[in-house]
Amino acid sequence: MVSRIFGFARDMLLARVLGAGLAADAFQLAFTLPNTFRRLFAEGAFSVAFVPMYSRALHGADDLGGGEEAAAKFADDVLSVFLWVLLAFSGVMMIAMPGIVWILARDFQAVPGKFDFAVFLSRVTFPYLALVSLVAMLSGLLNARSRFAPGAFAPVLLNIVLISGIIAGWWLRGPGGDDRIVAEALAVAVSVAGVFQLVYMWWAVRRAGLKLHWHLPKVTPEVKRLGMLILPATFGAGIYQISQFVDTFFATSLPQGSLTLLKLADRLNQLPLGIVGIALGTAILPMLSRHIHSGDAAEAQRLQGNAFEIATLLTLPAAAALAICAPAFVTAFFVGGKFTEGDGVIMAQIVVALICGLPAYVIVKILNPGFFAREDTKTPVWTALASLTVNIAINLYVVERYGIVGLAAATAVSASINCLLLYIVLHRRGWFHFTAKLASKIARQLIAVAAMAALLWYMMPLMEPYYSGSAFERIWSLAILCSAGGAVFFTTAFVVGALDKDLVRMLTRRRGKAAETQE
Repeated sequence: MVSRIFGFARDMLLARVLGAGLAADAFQLAFTLPNTFRRLFAEGAFSVAFVPMYSRALHGADDLGGGEEAAAKFADDVLSVFLWVLLAFSGVMMIAMPGIVWILARDFQAVPGKFDFAVFLSRVTFPYLALVSLVAMLSGLLNARSRFAPGAFAPVLLNIVLISGIIAGWWLRGPGGDDRIVAEALAVAVSVAGVFQLVYMWWAVRRAGLKLHWHLPKVTPEVKRLGMLILPATFGAGIYQISQFVDTFFATSLPQGSLTLLKLADRLNQLPLGIVGIALGTAILPMLSRHIHSGDAAEAQRLQGNAFEIATLLTLPAAAALAICAPAFVTAFFVGGKFTEGDGVIMAQIVVALICGLPAYVIVKILNPGFFAREDTKTPVWTALASLTVNIAINLYVVERYGIVGLAAATAVSASINCLLLYIVLHRRGWFHFTAKLASKIARQLIAVAAMAALLWYMMPLMEPYYSGSAFERIWSLAILCSAGGAVFFTTAFVVGALDKDLVRMLTRRRGKAAETQE
């Protein structure tokens, strides 16, 4: 949550300092490349394949030995191969950057200097991928031991460094200066942030008593198996990230500033997704792996059911509130400086379209571990490909007619299809099923969401003069909207039985007690 808040503050500053123009679009593309590969490979495919295998080695599996020694050997072997793969991949990508940018944003060539500037910034930011991939591996070591705090805090460092980069670029640019100076400072800050994150995670791993040793690369059977799992997991775990490349391709063909507006709108969507979806998915994967490998199917079902209930409890009201109050949030947080009211109107429409898929984005993060914990990374490939195909087909129809808003809606539809397909497969295999109790809880949650939505719909016109007013008026008007909506939702949820004592205990349970329960 802290990371997402800092990221939100970063984008607020970015909108005011750069607006939605040439420099902003070029930086958004340059940041999208390493950031999307990070989510796709490092935090997506690599993590979901590495954590279960490392957990099995740590807790004793027949084919990997067992205990600290086996786990340490596996980690050392992976590091020794992984490091060279990262360096080679980063080098090739940086050399081929003009071609990559042309594939994603060939229409940038229509604006003088925009294409070349995007290529330059992309080369400056791309080393971040190698650095943060190593960070993801170190996070995986700790996550397998139920130590989630260091890995969760690492992105905070990224956002702190980027905020510093924005401020430094703004100071160097001065009044009426070239916006490219700000974009260049930001690009440098991205790679510098990767260094900070890696140093911090290395310290956290050593503090946890773990030691990694680098040696000449050797492709052991376990490393080879990890590689075979990563390839299909790239698609299965990364449909949202692959869709980001598709969206970037279509967005760069639209009027200047469209890519920036899409990325800024996605920040509002990413806030609940990161706090709820990614956090739950990261937390349940190692626990789910232990239950499955110990043959406790009932406990695995209970764990996923609890995660599903928590996800909908927090995501459904967030989606409804963001959809109704999008104009208020966008105007209050982003409009100002170089970010115009016209930009804000378009961005609010994009937010509404994206938010329609928020529940699906979050639930996918809970359903995917049901496959990954069983080391089945192939099945999600087919669901991912199906939804990605739908996404591209819809984009071909709606982008020309509805522009950037249609593109955002297509992303939401494809994510919902992916979510539905994943559940159908899990249900048919008997790995997870929707119980009557869970359905009843979600129905009660929807009643509470409806009550909250009715109140917010009534309050929005009353608050309009204030959320576009002074800084103080923007703050208190949003505070009233959020407080009133939250109070109505949780009160109604408690009254109708959507929020019971067991769920409250689950949400507020201390880590020590959670660990005892797992044991």
